[in-house]
Amino acid sequence: MTLDRLKVGAYGVITAVGGEGALRRRLLDMGLTPRTRVMVRKVAPMGDPIELFLRGYELTIRLEDAQKIEITEEEA
Repeated sequence: MTLDRLKVGAYGVITAVGGEGALRRRLLDMGLTPRTRVMVRKVAPMGDPIELFLRGYELTIRLEDAQKIEITEEEA
C-alpha cells in the first residue's frame, strides 16, 4: 500500500521510500524514512496536497510524492 491511499486519521508505518535522485533524498531529509510512524491529518479539498503528522510535526506533501512511499497500515 502507498501513503496516498491512507485515509484521514489513519496511521501507517513507512516500509520503503521510492523515487530516485534529488526527490528521494528530499523525502528522506524531511523525515520520511523506513520504520517511521505517520498519520494523515488533512487532505486538501481537491485531494492534493495531503498533510501528514510524523515525528512530532506536520508535513505537507504532494499526492504524486506520497505515491512513492510504501507503508503498512496500523490497526486502530
